[in-house]
Amino acid sequence: MYRKAFSVLVLAPLLAVSAGLAQDPTKVESTHYRLGFENERVQVVYIHYGPHEKSTMHDHPGGVVVNLTNGHLKFTDPKGSVQDIRAIHGEARWFPPFKHKVENLSDTAYDGIYIAVKGNAGSTANAQGMDEMTAQIVLAALRSQH
Repeated sequence: MYRKAFSVLVLAPLLAVSAGLAQDPTKVESTHYRLGFENERVQVVYIHYGPHEKSTMHDHPGGVVVNLTNGHLKFTDPKGSVQDIRAIHGEARWFPPFKHKVENLSDTAYDGIYIAVKGNAGSTANAQGMDEMTAQIVLAALRSQH
């Protein structure tokens, strides 16, 4: 009993601190990320990187990015691993939860929309696909760009 109570008293604050350390891109990178819409299920974020602009480290929950322009981006995770990303205008791509910094390697601006899925749907466990509501949101976003 005492062991369980001790665990709760010690672990609960650590989990709260861990959750508080998440670097919401709309707060820590407001130059590149702007909140478009949010409710209890999704957060829609507009992305804009000018030519050769870089970000600081930030987090994203699982979600779908819709590329509004072509782009050549470099993602670097906290361990220094680099991922070269080629964004294609009109493409929608699922990303599991991740933390990274971004560099636009292009001579042109990159624009996109990130639709972050809240709750269990945004977890790594559901990274294989998206639910019907998310698919409808992505389709609506794509249609509005044409």
